[in-house]
Amino acid sequence: METIIQILARELEQTEQHVENVVALLDEGNTIPFIARYRKELHGSMDDTSLRTLEERLQYLRSLEKRREEVKGAIEGQGKLTEELSAAIDNAATLAEVEDLYRPYKQK
Repeated sequence: METIIQILARELEQTEQHVENVVALLDEGNTIPFIARYRKELHGSMDDTSLRTLEERLQYLRSLEKRREEVKGAIEGQGKLTEELSAAIDNAATLAEVEDLYRPYKQK
C-alpha cells in the first residue's frame, strides 16, 4: 500500500523528497506563502497553487487514514472484521467508500 507521501508525489508529479520536505514544513506550522517564498530549495519548483493543493490533499488523506482506523476498530469491536473486509477498507480511495463499507455494521 502506498504511503501518503508517495500518493502526493504521484498526484502532483513531484519527487517524494520535495513532498516530504513540504509536509514537514507544514507540520511545523509554516504557511504556504512563507514556504513558497523562502523555502524554494526544499520544494523545488512548486508554486503557491501546487503547495495549496498539496496541503488540502494531505489533510484529506490524513482524515481518510484516521477514518479507516476508526471503522476497522468499530467493526473489530463487534467481532465481524474479516481479512477481506479489512483489505477492502484499506484499499478504499475515498471517505465515501469507507462509509459505504461501514454502513452494514453501523450501530443503530
